[in-house]
Amino acid sequence: MTDRKPPGVSFETWVDRQIREATERGEFDNLPGAGKPLPGEGRPYDEMWWIKQKMEAENLSFPLPGTLALRKEAEEARAAAVSARTEAEARGIIEAVNGRIRESYGKTLSGPPLVQPLFDVEEVVADWRARHPAEEEKPVPEPPRRRRSFFRRTRRG
Repeated sequence: MTDRKPPGVSFETWVDRQIREATERGEFDNLPGAGKPLPGEGRPYDEMWWIKQKMEAENLSFPLPGTLALRKEAEEARAAAVSARTEAEARGIIEAVNGRIRESYGKTLSGPPLVQPLFDVEEVVADWRARHPAEEEKPVPEPPRRRRSFFRRTRRG
């Protein structure tokens, strides 16, 4: 856009003319993403969207401060325990994360002050049991009775 707005022409009219002429020249043809929905359409507004987009585009990550990383790890461990395959596995996950939480109590971690409470193992296991109800004991079917053949029954004697 090298032209300057001529005096006496409204800004809107001048911009509309620039867009119309560029469209006629085909400058908007074959643009990447043409005909596709806008990324993020329908999601709630996030004021940090541009930072997140830039970090994703450049494949960057930002490590969480120690206290927030511990909180995230604890939340993920609880979710993993509730969806574990066995009760013993669920107990193991919670006991392991409780051990890391206990270790953090004596340390000064970076980030906002936060005291992550220990998980009640029995409460988490109760949640696990609620999600994984034991199959009701089905009675074992009796084996079919052997019938004697017709000829054996008639040849008594």
